[in-house]
Amino acid sequence: MKKLIVAIAGVLFLQPLSTTAQKNKKEVLKGLDAEFNTYKAIANELWENPELGYLEENSSALLQETLSNAGFKVEKGVAGIPTAFTATYGSGSPVIGILGEFDALPGMSQSAEPIKKSRVVDAPGQACGHHLFGTGSMAAAISVKNWLDATKKSGTIRFYGTPAEEGGSGKVYMVRAGLFNDVDAVVSWHPGDQNTSNPSTNLATISGKFTFKGVSSHAAAAPELGRSALDGVEGMNDLVNMLREHTTESTRIHYVITKGGDAPNIVPEEAQVYYVVRHANRKEVKAVWDRVVKAAEGSAIGTETEMSYEIIGGTYDRLPNEVLATLMHKNMEIVGGVNYTPEEIDFAKEIQKTLKTPKEIESAGDIKPIIFTYGKASADTGDVSWNAPLAAVRTATWVPGTPPHSWQAVAAGGTDIGYKGMMVAAKTMALTAIDIFEKPAVLTKIKAEFNKRRGADFKYVALLGDREPALDYRK
Repeated sequence: MKKLIVAIAGVLFLQPLSTTAQKNKKEVLKGLDAEFNTYKAIANELWENPELGYLEENSSALLQETLSNAGFKVEKGVAGIPTAFTATYGSGSPVIGILGEFDALPGMSQSAEPIKKSRVVDAPGQACGHHLFGTGSMAAAISVKNWLDATKKSGTIRFYGTPAEEGGSGKVYMVRAGLFNDVDAVVSWHPGDQNTSNPSTNLATISGKFTFKGVSSHAAAAPELGRSALDGVEGMNDLVNMLREHTTESTRIHYVITKGGDAPNIVPEEAQVYYVVRHANRKEVKAVWDRVVKAAEGSAIGTETEMSYEIIGGTYDRLPNEVLATLMHKNMEIVGGVNYTPEEIDFAKEIQKTLKTPKEIESAGDIKPIIFTYGKASADTGDVSWNAPLAAVRTATWVPGTPPHSWQAVAAGGTDIGYKGMMVAAKTMALTAIDIFEKPAVLTKIKAEFNKRRGADFKYVALLGDREPALDYRK
C-alpha cells in the first residue's frame, strides 16, 4: 500500500497542478480539467482499498501526502484521532474550510460492474462515495491554493480530513477540539444521483451499544441455571418497539444485534445491540434516548442480567445557510452537470434494471432548481454547521435513481460516472471559495444569516458528551 501511495503522489507532482496563472473562473475550471486523470487515480486507489471508520490509515495518508506536496501545512492526528488531519495554506482572513471524508461501509464490497458482484466477499465498500468526497474536496482545496498564489490574494484555505462519518461522528470531536473556531465559512459536498445545492436541514442523532451480561449454562440440561444475555437484548428490543407508538411522528429508531451468542445450546453469557435514535430536534433525540436507556434497564431487571451501555456517536441537526447555498448553486450552474458517453449510457441502463425508482439518465446533466429541503438522513456535518456557516452540494456521481449505501452506488463510484461527478463538486466548491475571497459583502451576508439562525444565546455542547473518540467502534 505504501508503494501505491508513493506512486500516485509521484504521478501527481511530475505534472504540477496548474500553478500557472489562474486569474479567473474559466482558468480555474481548465486547471481542474487538466488534472482529471490525476484525481481519478487517487479516488480509485481509495475505492479499490476501502477502509472503515477510524481505520483509514492508508486513505488518510494518501490525501495528507498529496496536500503536503502541494504546499499545504499538514497537522496529523488532530482531536485525538490518528486518521484525522487538517491541511492549511495561506494566511489571514477569510478562512475558508473544505470538508473531506474517506471512510467506507462494512460488507459493501462491489465490482465496477452493473451486476451485483463482490470484489472481496464480506469486505468494505465505498457505498456512500466517500472516496470521491475526500478526493474531490482535496482537488478543490488545491485549486483554490493555486488561485491564491496566482492572484496574490490574502486569505487561508483549510482542508479538513474527517474520518468515520459513518456512525463514528469524527467531525464532532474535531468541532469539540476547537478546530473550526477561526473558520469564516465551510463548503462541502456529497455524492448523489443528481446535482443540487439546496439549503437543508437533517436529523440529529445519538447512537450507542448496549451490552448485556448473564450466566451461561447448558440450554437443555440446566436451563434453570442460566440467565440469557440475549433475552436481555430481545427484551430491550421488544420494549423499544412498543415505545415507537408513543414518540413523535418524525422520530426514527434503528437497531442491529451485533452479538447474540455462540451456539444455540449454550445460554448466551454476553449479547449486544447497537442503537441509533434520530429526530429533527436534538432535544427530542436526547429525551427519546433516555427512554431507550430505561427500556434497557427494565429488560435487565426482568431477565436478571447486567446491562451497560456506551454512547458511540451523537450529531446535531444541520443549520442551513441560504445565502451560501445560493452562491454554490450559481457556481454549479456555471460548471454544469455530468454527461455520459455511449458506453456509460449502456452501463447506466443495466444498472437501472436493478433499481426500484430509476430516473431519466439524462437528468445527470441537469442542475436542479434550488429549494429548501428537510432531510431524513443524518451526518456529523451538523455539528460543523452550528459552529461555522456551511453549505454543501450534491452531484450526480451515481446513476440517477441510485440510493446511497447500495451496491449500485459502489459500482458507479468506481467508474468515470463517479469521477466526473466528483469533479463537478470540486469545481463548484473551488469557484464558491474564490467568490468568498473576492466578495467580502457576500461573506458578511453569510455570517449575518448564520448568527440569526443560530441565536445569540447558542452554546455548543456535543451530544456525545466528553467521551474520547470511539476508535474501536468498527473493530
